[in-house]
Amino acid sequence: MADRNIRLVIEYSGTGYAGWQIQAVERTIQGELTEAILRTTGKKVKLTGAGRTDAGVHALGQVANFRIDHNIEPERYRDALNYYLADDIRVKKSVEVPLDFNARRDALWKRYRYLIGNERSALHRQLRWEYVRDLDYARLQKAAELVTGEHDFSAFCVVASLKEDNRCLIHVARWRKIGPLLVFEVRGNRFLHNMVRILVGAMVNLATVYPDNHRENLTLEGFADILHTPTAQRVVFTAPPQGLYLVTVKY
Repeated sequence: MADRNIRLVIEYSGTGYAGWQIQAVERTIQGELTEAILRTTGKKVKLTGAGRTDAGVHALGQVANFRIDHNIEPERYRDALNYYLADDIRVKKSVEVPLDFNARRDALWKRYRYLIGNERSALHRQLRWEYVRDLDYARLQKAAELVTGEHDFSAFCVVASLKEDNRCLIHVARWRKIGPLLVFEVRGNRFLHNMVRILVGAMVNLATVYPDNHRENLTLEGFADILHTPTAQRVVFTAPPQGLYLVTVKY
């Protein structure tokens, strides 16, 4: 029987999970999917995701792939896996792809979205950052414009996850107002660990109309300096995970 490579497109709520990456004890998205594949086929596979979302982070279009020697038609994996998955993880699509396809390595770009609500909600609090202080929208937009282009984003990454090369090319970065929400959209060729959440935390800090007296508070000029002239300075403001969504992965 021929070895097959199956690509999945997955939507999930990250609220009840300790992130994407499989762990020994905690429930994770990768762990739940791997278990569903095992229960469907009787085979344990290596599941490769396009990106490792953190605990509490959601996805609308995460992509993953696995190789398997089994006679299930590729399109049927969607319904078969959904049968065993909890309702907060849904496989949206399953297709066969060339054997050399790798969901992480072959990604051309990814798009993330971050939601901020300016009011408290009992229903939506796990789906956005509820930040009720006044924000200067024009300052947010100016900060987003500074993010576009190629920069060294070392200051916007968890120190333990820094790479030898921390440059990323950001194609699009912008804020939109949609009803009570502020929505940040960002698309780039790669993202460092926690980079989007730290960028959002920094922009919200510098755009807060009446900031507190935190000694690390940012200005728009200081934000630009960090992007254009990287130093050892770290940005200490990180937006919470529940507002972040992995929207699309392009191949």
